[in-house]
Amino acid sequence: MFTHETKLRVRYGETDQMGYMYYGNYAEFLEVARVEMLRSMGLSYKSFEESGIMMPVLELNVKYVKPARYDDEITIKTTVKHKPAIRIHFDYELFNEAGDLITIAHTKLVFVDMRTNKPCHAPEEFMEKLKPYFE
Repeated sequence: MFTHETKLRVRYGETDQMGYMYYGNYAEFLEVARVEMLRSMGLSYKSFEESGIMMPVLELNVKYVKPARYDDEITIKTTVKHKPAIRIHFDYELFNEAGDLITIAHTKLVFVDMRTNKPCHAPEEFMEKLKPYFE
């Protein structure tokens, strides 16, 4: 299992009339968390794309427990519980500054060969970096 934490602050433009973070913005926070998780491993979406692999989202599931509000610093805990193959599952827990769980989310992405536009296995470099977490 591999886990990484990212902190983001809710900006005014990300909130709705009630002062809550607009529900559609959670997907962007999850994407930032995924990108930062890869970056923590010395990888990036850009490096995947340069090697001919893209990672479109197949599924997104979000459960809103409590609202995130303007100027809250949110901690996003991103976890990969299972060794990826052609698909990769990410689990997320979002916490407010008080440490309260505010959101639970899951995404499923697929590795796609950009040349053929068909699913493919995860890049070898990525799998090598994950190997110690799944032995």
